Amino acid sequence: MSDPQDASRSWPVKPQILDRRSVARSRLFHVEALDLRFANGAERTFERLSGTGQGIGAVMIVAMPDPEHVLLIREYAAGFEDYVLTLPKGLVDPGEDIVTAANRELMEECGFGAHRIEPLVELSLAPNYMSHRMQVLLASDLYPKRLPGDEPEPLIVETHAIDELSALLAREDFHEARAIAALFIARDRLRSEAPVDTGLW
Repeated sequence: MSDPQDASRSWPVKPQILDRRSVARSRLFHVEALDLRFANGAERTFERLSGTGQGIGAVMIVAMPDPEHVLLIREYAAGFEDYVLTLPKGLVDPGEDIVTAANRELMEECGFGAHRIEPLVELSLAPNYMSHRMQVLLASDLYPKRLPGDEPEPLIVETHAIDELSALLAREDFHEARAIAALFIARDRLRSEAPVDTGLW
């Protein structure tokens, strides 16, 4: 079996950043160009997408109204010009920790709060082009609580069985990679914590 420390010692040296400059900026996005020189002498220009500096991260919530089901939201996705099914999510506001942010987003988007929220995993998306990271949290012991949000229209909240992920994957409106990964990770966590039935009385 290979030693993980040996593998880490074989990682290449990070490229040198020769220059960085702003290419474009909007209300939500900032495109930055990086001129890089790699350890072998090759030079390339990479472009990456970053936020405008608002917020300190983002959260995605796997909210369980009971041990077998999860809450999903249906919202308009401008990138696809259509409605998609996904998990509740949003930015962490200044002064919030990820648990507080997750509970607030859950109240705004689903109309529930959670007595129990625990971090599950950190996910990235398209790391070649952006440094965005999403903190996934598992919420349970829910209670009704609605906070006003910034959505342009009320979100439709649906309840789905977490053990029927194959049925969700077969749908045309459920395809966000982070939501899919979050549900599989949450399902595996719940299965690992479930008591084993030995069949003994």
